[in-house]
Amino acid sequence: MITHNKIINLKFDYLIVGAGTAGSVIANRLSEKNQNTVAIFEAGKESDIWKINMPLAILYAMHDPKYNYKYYTEPEPYLNNRRLFCPRGKMVGGCSAHNGMVYVRGNKNDYERWASFGLKNWSYEKVLPFFKKIETWSEGENEFRGGNGILPINQSKNPNPLFKAFLNSAKEAGYKLNDDMNGEDQEGFGMYDVTIHKGERASASKYYLNPAKKRNNLNIFTNSFVEKIIFEGKKAIGIEVKIKDKVEKIYANKEIILSGGSINSPQLLMVSGIGPADHLKEKGVEVIHNLKGVGKNLQDHLETYIQQECKTRDTLYSYVNKLSMLKIGIQWFLNKSGPCATSFLEAGGFCKSSEDKKDPNIQFHFFPAFVIDHGNEDPDRHGYQLHASLNQPKSRGYIALKSANPYNYPKIQFNYLENEYDLNETVKCVKVARKILSQDSMKPYAGKEIGPGEKAESDSDIIEYIRSKAETAYHPSCTLKMGTDDMSVVDENLKIYGLENIRVADASIMPEITSGNLNAPTLMIGERASDFILNS
Repeated sequence: MITHNKIINLKFDYLIVGAGTAGSVIANRLSEKNQNTVAIFEAGKESDIWKINMPLAILYAMHDPKYNYKYYTEPEPYLNNRRLFCPRGKMVGGCSAHNGMVYVRGNKNDYERWASFGLKNWSYEKVLPFFKKIETWSEGENEFRGGNGILPINQSKNPNPLFKAFLNSAKEAGYKLNDDMNGEDQEGFGMYDVTIHKGERASASKYYLNPAKKRNNLNIFTNSFVEKIIFEGKKAIGIEVKIKDKVEKIYANKEIILSGGSINSPQLLMVSGIGPADHLKEKGVEVIHNLKGVGKNLQDHLETYIQQECKTRDTLYSYVNKLSMLKIGIQWFLNKSGPCATSFLEAGGFCKSSEDKKDPNIQFHFFPAFVIDHGNEDPDRHGYQLHASLNQPKSRGYIALKSANPYNYPKIQFNYLENEYDLNETVKCVKVARKILSQDSMKPYAGKEIGPGEKAESDSDIIEYIRSKAETAYHPSCTLKMGTDDMSVVDENLKIYGLENIRVADASIMPEITSGNLNAPTLMIGERASDFILNS
């Protein structure tokens, strides 16, 4: 049963805050048990519209305030004090409804490191079954991949010749090809798995939440902003949520699960009195529980674009004019095919910046167009770019309150490149990217380099380009980290330390960011959390 903006009950077994990637998973799994009453609250709107479902329309949701929080960072001191755009989904499906649809689980050693932090339930061996549970993989079930899951995962078959040329160039540069970067070994270059199915975006809301809507024990509230968590001592008992201009108090018989994401979840905890005591007092928030790790440990992947003019017409610039856009749009609306049925972010890979690295520490995304200001500006010529990012950055940022008002956006400070290691390795990322793009297979397409530009030869030139042009890969994470040290916020079962009846399940619980895009690990976190809850 779906209740949109209308309260029928004031008490449910489980309250889920946020109908994004992990929240959609949890709502589905908890409501599979008929005896559980479940309510999920989403501040944004429904997302079943063509601008969300069309893969190539990703920029619409990213820039529309009706569907996106459109956060900005504080001036980043190591990026020429630029304030970086930080979009976050504000709709059912969350970021799974506006991301680039690249499905990357992360490196298996990411999870081995998590386990080494005292989190034995998060080793690769422990998380692999939950990844497999998610997937129906287009290439078929095997030891590492799922064949009967909820979500269709398809290996891209995009025929654009630039993709083939790029992969051949990676091989010519000395890097191996890999036909499954989510399989036994992540290292190598190939076509990514994507959450695109039959020409449409395969979001968490579409495949997890929508099928569950028919269940009488599931209530979904949209346009419902959770202002505060209600505590009785150290026990979370309910939420204050604004629905249709009225603040309601809704209570949980069993648990409250926070799935608002790495920015919103720590903010909600802090305005509810959970976080660093000194900071809360400074902002006029009554302290319920001093937990100094809340909002700390913020991590992200920083991308540098190596941009090159293209001699042929094989780029997305061919579709910039209105007539072409109309043509490919009609094609998609008629049969869900053509350029609009893909994101064009489907080729890339993982490699090492040097042979001494244990695991691949660089990720690449190849894109057959120039991206200018996050797509706010159309390109003026044919071109392509290679996105280069460091998988395991050492720099750490934070989320902090600007005020006690839950509607005021929080302070977001990533501190990108604060650690010298990150800067040095990002320079290597650029050099590896240039090496790949300079191979023979790309030469029929390669025009002059636009960024960093042919005159940028020295390390200092590259560094200046990075500081002036690098952008977020849209992977904020780790702000309510799972662990056993005094900066940890949740235990390995995702329960908040020192509190009762409340867990967190989203990318904020990562102790360290995973290698690659975060949609797949966040889905896994949702599945893992559901298992913990149902078996507690």
